[in-house]
Amino acid sequence: MKKVDKIWLDGKLVDWKDAKVHVLVNALHYGSAVFEGIRCYETDHGGAVFRLPEHIDRLFYSASCLGIKTGFSKDQISKAIIDLVKINKIKECYVRPLIFCGEGNLGLNISSIPTSVAVAVWPWGSLLGGKESSAIISSYRRLSPRSAPIDAKVSGYYANSIIASAEAKKKGADEAILLDDDGYIAEGAGENIFIVRNSKIYTPAKGAILPGITRDSVIQIAKDIDVKVIEKKISVDELKNADEVFFTGTAVEVCPVVKINNHKVGNGISGSITLRIKEEYSKTVRGQNKKYKKWLTVI
Repeated sequence: MKKVDKIWLDGKLVDWKDAKVHVLVNALHYGSAVFEGIRCYETDHGGAVFRLPEHIDRLFYSASCLGIKTGFSKDQISKAIIDLVKINKIKECYVRPLIFCGEGNLGLNISSIPTSVAVAVWPWGSLLGGKESSAIISSYRRLSPRSAPIDAKVSGYYANSIIASAEAKKKGADEAILLDDDGYIAEGAGENIFIVRNSKIYTPAKGAILPGITRDSVIQIAKDIDVKVIEKKISVDELKNADEVFFTGTAVEVCPVVKINNHKVGNGISGSITLRIKEEYSKTVRGQNKKYKKWLTVI
């Protein structure tokens, strides 16, 4: 991770090295924190944050799922992100806002624990390097919607993703694909997943997945280039017999998956629809598609 000059912490700009918390913050022990992953891209008009309002809305929704309250409004956190990108003088970066339970009662009742808000930005390329990737179907299942509101981005949930991702690495793959409670395809360890079959795109329906903002963007882009998108339960056999597979997410952007469980997907190279979606998404986030300029908050 490349360090920058300043981090925003509870309304103040502090040096990177001074953005610290106590070892007894509740979030460190119990995962009582929520976060967002956002990107700022360089455009012809300068840096622009992609779908900032949607990300901030979800940040506050996630906080509400845990009953976490903050003394900062959506507008204040949005402004903090914009100001931080300016102050650190970077036009293209990853943005991480975090709301977390601080030092106080070290227990599971977080209602009286003070909360903190942090925002950090740093230059970061695509999570999987923007390359063709491999995956395994994990032996671990995606967290169940019967156990928690899994459409929230709660820090503690990601222990599930860490375990699945580590399993994939041990087996020589780049990423894991998790199944839901019922044995259908859910998502990657940190990404949504799409398959292509007979020139149509399929993706798991909402309910057992995190309905990603990049996922939503890709669905809209696909429809606008006349590629049909169907949201449905996807079986393991459907995944294995797909012509193309790709991941989406803020960190990974649009990433082709060309091998699953050591078997080639389709021809074993990036498919034409995947590449088209990848190209259109790249144009969109960099302000080259006028239809989606509303998704960009120019710095």
